[in-house]
Amino acid sequence: MSEPILQINHLSKSFGAHVVLRDIDFTVNPGDVISIIGASGSGKSTLLRCINLLETPTNGEILYHGKNVAGKGVNAPEYRSHVGMVFQSFNLFNNMTVLENCMVGQMKVLKKSKEEARANAMKYLEKVGMAPYINAKPRQISGGQKQRVAIARALAMEPEVLLFDEPTSALDPEMVGEVLTVMQQLANEGMTMLVVTHEMAFARDVSDRVVFMADGVICEEGSSEDIFTNPRKQQTRDFLARFRKG
Repeated sequence: MSEPILQINHLSKSFGAHVVLRDIDFTVNPGDVISIIGASGSGKSTLLRCINLLETPTNGEILYHGKNVAGKGVNAPEYRSHVGMVFQSFNLFNNMTVLENCMVGQMKVLKKSKEEARANAMKYLEKVGMAPYINAKPRQISGGQKQRVAIARALAMEPEVLLFDEPTSALDPEMVGEVLTVMQQLANEGMTMLVVTHEMAFARDVSDRVVFMADGVICEEGSSEDIFTNPRKQQTRDFLARFRKG
């Protein structure tokens, strides 16, 4: 069996006296599609932000191929080129075109030439169906289109793992499907993905594993079938029952 890409050991995060994550352990293996589910405020997004080094863990380790990236002296931009992130709020550069958004990281972090960055950006913009919009600014395209550009931008860095932080929660309902379709295609192609989501159908149908979080801890983890058809913990059952009613 191949070595894990990421191993999270005893990860905790506090903001002052407020403990957001407590003693989190889990592993991300090549090709895993893992959905992290749970109520708002359960620590899901903070966990992703710690993994991407946007937050500094209070305790614990984040091992990337065995090296603790939560320690001092880590080159965060270089690490993020391997562990990419797609945000809820897109985080596109408003003063740049769609194409420039997908080129800038490649040129600055990966030191690619303009021609190489452009060719690579075009490849991924075509993949997500956004090639016709390369000259548009973010304000000229819809939320679903912005999120597809954000996915293309992350893919253009050719990361080993892609983190998605509630990628559809800022979208109008009719735009959710277009983003989930792109994500499902990536999963089918073997992309390693860690997805914080409220889209239970995606978590159930696309994920290999599902992590249910509550109050800053992992309450239950298992295959999507185990979690959705036979959850062991009452807390998991109660959470999923609310979604089924909705």
